[in-house]
Amino acid sequence: MDELFKKINIKPKQRKLYDSAFSHSSYANEHKLKQDYERLEFLGDAVVDLVVADYLYENFYEPEGEMTKVRASYVCENALYEYSNKLGLPQYIKVGNGEKNKEGKYKKAIVADIFEALLGAIYIDLGYMEARRVALSVITPYIDNNVVFFSDYKSSLQEAVQTNKQSVEYVLVDEVGPSHDKTFTFEARVDGILYGVGTAKSKKEAEQEAAKDALDKLVNK
Repeated sequence: MDELFKKINIKPKQRKLYDSAFSHSSYANEHKLKQDYERLEFLGDAVVDLVVADYLYENFYEPEGEMTKVRASYVCENALYEYSNKLGLPQYIKVGNGEKNKEGKYKKAIVADIFEALLGAIYIDLGYMEARRVALSVITPYIDNNVVFFSDYKSSLQEAVQTNKQSVEYVLVDEVGPSHDKTFTFEARVDGILYGVGTAKSKKEAEQEAAKDALDKLVNK
């Protein structure tokens, strides 16, 4: 892991934190570790959100709604997966034997989570400003080059139905898998009528997929 620390230019004080940041729950359970990456990922999620919001506030002058859409693009699972691969993080992920057989360390959701877990560890170990520096060193090139990780299909669907004074709701209809590897399915309903279905590894992504499916149906109606 020293190679990674050198790449992102940090000098860790609490190396055990980073061991936890790369330990999947399946690995932690097999080796009877006290902590896996999930708590650090929870914290890192908030850190990444704040870093991107802070950067957009300082450098962009669009209204709040537009900045919210832009931020969503750069903190979504697709974006986090890209950042993680850019840093070569998958090679450091430790998974249990069951996940190894399923190539768990290369699963999109796990790879994306690890980026946030790493930022959570840096935040606890070295403080917000160091976490911010590392995050921005990876994320800002994508923002500055207008890389689009996803379109905000939910906002587009909302705008499409508002013209007819219709309402949209997203309903969770299925949730499968263990706590560390769940898959969610949502339905997008317009005035109570099913228009789209979406499945993904996070609730937000599943809702976006359902909205995309609904938009496709509305366009081709």
